[in-house]
Amino acid sequence: MPLTLAFSQIRAADLPDVGGKGANLGEMASASFPVPPGFCATTKAFRQFMAACPDSAALYAQLDAVTPDDLDHARQVGQTVRDTLAQVAIPPAVATAVTTAYHQHIPANAAVAVRSSATAEDLPDASFAGQQDTILNV
Repeated sequence: MPLTLAFSQIRAADLPDVGGKGANLGEMASASFPVPPGFCATTKAFRQFMAACPDSAALYAQLDAVTPDDLDHARQVGQTVRDTLAQVAIPPAVATAVTTAYHQHIPANAAVAVRSSATAEDLPDASFAGQQDTILNV
């Protein structure tokens, strides 16, 4: 699995590697819908980023301890995770792959949207919609 995949390379079967939105964009692009050019960073890129975080095991343990009935604790853990990950350097291979994909697939001076996603956002018994970030006109 590469660190990035262009929308034109993605199909529904790639959902575990690019998330639902990425898989849908790939399917729409392959069906000739007017999808803007773009790409996804894959779960391989995410795993490499998390491997660069020296506290990742502790972060996962804190997340595992969150219960749905304690929103204050969930907010506190969420802030800790965000603050910790914001300090982690993106591994050079990931940075290079994303930069290369950007220059290959995005027209010069184009405004872009950056969307974080998950590979399991909408499950039969849970939905995580709205918990990801979208940044427009970058």
